[in-house]
Amino acid sequence: MKKAALSLGILTAFMVNAQSIKTTIDLVNVKDDKVPVTMEFPKMKSGDVKFHFPKTVPGTYSVDDYGRFVESVKFTDNKGKEIPFTKVNDNTYALKNAQNLSKVTYLVNDSFDDEMDESKHKAVFSPSGTDIEAGKVYLINTHGFIGYIDNMQDVPYQLVVKKPTDFYGTTALVDQDKSESTDTFTLANYAKVTDSPLMYTKPDYITFNAGGMNLVLGVYSPTGKYKAADFKENLEKMVLAQKKFLGDMNTNKKYAIMLYLAGTQGPQIKGFGALEHHESTSVVLPEMMPKEAIDKAITDVVSHEFFHTVNPLKTHSEEIHYFDYADPKMSQHLWMYEGGTEYFANLFQIQEGLITRDEFLQRMSEKIANSKNYNDTMPFTVMSKNILKDEYKDQYRNVYEKGTLLAMCLDIELRKLSNGEMGYRDMIRKLSQRFGENKPFKDDQLIDELVAVTGYPQIKDFYNKYIAGDQPTPYAQYLNMAGVEIKKQETPPMFWFIKDPQQTGYDEKDNAFVFDESSAQSPFAKSIGLKITDKIVALDGKTINVQNIQSFIEYSRTIKEGQNVTVTVLRKNGDRTDKIDLKGKALLDKMTVETLAFKANPTPAEKKLQDQWLTGKK
Repeated sequence: MKKAALSLGILTAFMVNAQSIKTTIDLVNVKDDKVPVTMEFPKMKSGDVKFHFPKTVPGTYSVDDYGRFVESVKFTDNKGKEIPFTKVNDNTYALKNAQNLSKVTYLVNDSFDDEMDESKHKAVFSPSGTDIEAGKVYLINTHGFIGYIDNMQDVPYQLVVKKPTDFYGTTALVDQDKSESTDTFTLANYAKVTDSPLMYTKPDYITFNAGGMNLVLGVYSPTGKYKAADFKENLEKMVLAQKKFLGDMNTNKKYAIMLYLAGTQGPQIKGFGALEHHESTSVVLPEMMPKEAIDKAITDVVSHEFFHTVNPLKTHSEEIHYFDYADPKMSQHLWMYEGGTEYFANLFQIQEGLITRDEFLQRMSEKIANSKNYNDTMPFTVMSKNILKDEYKDQYRNVYEKGTLLAMCLDIELRKLSNGEMGYRDMIRKLSQRFGENKPFKDDQLIDELVAVTGYPQIKDFYNKYIAGDQPTPYAQYLNMAGVEIKKQETPPMFWFIKDPQQTGYDEKDNAFVFDESSAQSPFAKSIGLKITDKIVALDGKTINVQNIQSFIEYSRTIKEGQNVTVTVLRKNGDRTDKIDLKGKALLDKMTVETLAFKANPTPAEKKLQDQWLTGKK
């Protein structure tokens, strides 16, 4: 029996390799920051072939055209003869009479070096991008390195990474190769390929078990300022709290975190954050951040990505399950995929004691203020379905603001209806039990499924009004049910550009403060001729970037009445953008801000609902 089983295993492995797409990423022979890639194919079933790189990938909600980073593409047959092709667009290559296609070779450029030049393309969000720095680090989001052939997305891939012998690859994949110069992985299909990022650099990683799950954290810190061990205590505490919060909704046995800390001397990237995968996440943060700030980012950002293991990675619609990388069809339900996940990332911290009740309210208060920078009457389902189109994509960031608040109000509504027996987390648990990773729901039938799993038809009215409808969500009404009120406070005289500073937004592309066109200008802004559509890039010569926003704001608070001030703005002028200085004397203004506060004397019903909501207990 043992001998027969061994023989069968060898035969199965041989068959998989014979029918798989062998893909080799060569990190040894890198020239001019270009990585050679070779893909070897099993026998073609059709003479007409289309080879693609992704237009977009799950979790990014933007058109990135990863094929634009590829050059020197060459297709050859089984005799080594080149096969002619037509380049259809940045991502697609068409071949005729290619029955004997054997392999394709090409060079990959990284997206990080492209981030500062958006004259032709919008920059790829860094955590979904790629970095190639010979001898230092390779961030391999596989969708940026590996393509696929139409109708062969379900063929297994054998991924071979040739690497410097002193480099370590952080990944959730299991290396089947004992060699120090190559790593070999087997992946079931192309979807699993794009779901499996890797980061290669000099070894700096830790592994540990938390809540029955094995974790690996790999860190790239260009100056050596940080080590992986620096973040273990906070990460372990966070994961244990998450596992407790999710209970049986999370079944992960392993999870990998690739933490890339961007320095000031390397690629000048600016898209900080993370991208989710079933068993891993790629995270990009500035190395100059203090350790306490990185710990907080790990708790807020990495927890958000880990909660995606529930939704949408394991509970999703057909649009995500059958994702079309070349011509993606988007789902209506970003309110749940991103908004609900962001809500979880905050709710678990209050329910598991990582933050206080006041801190939780402050976070929700900030989201209410931030949501005012977006179109509050645009149906979320419409925005979500059309998010790749120009007229909708500027509303995307609202999924983390209003999307979170929609989940919060739905949580309160469910607890009110059920006398505290059911909340948003319970609804998602029941939905995941009804469907799951391999059984998608129909996009336009989600609300009916939510009614079915909760038993409360009243939530359909909520959905039709505030998610699929154009009615602004009455936050005060729902928070009042839980003993929370919205208070308006007048600030001491201060310097700013609009009446409500909480309606200030940040434009990552231009490193600028921006304002919603409905914002009321401050007296100072009017006095210097500032337009509400101007983008503010500097104040008295002090420029803005992601790292110094807080110090910029603190400087503005030192400005006195009558002080000479220069504001540098970007202003649209027809087809061009002008950079101009606006000068004047500072005018300080009292401003009204809204904050959330617990009622001093809530009713017994309000206090009960509040406790059930913020503790998760029934």
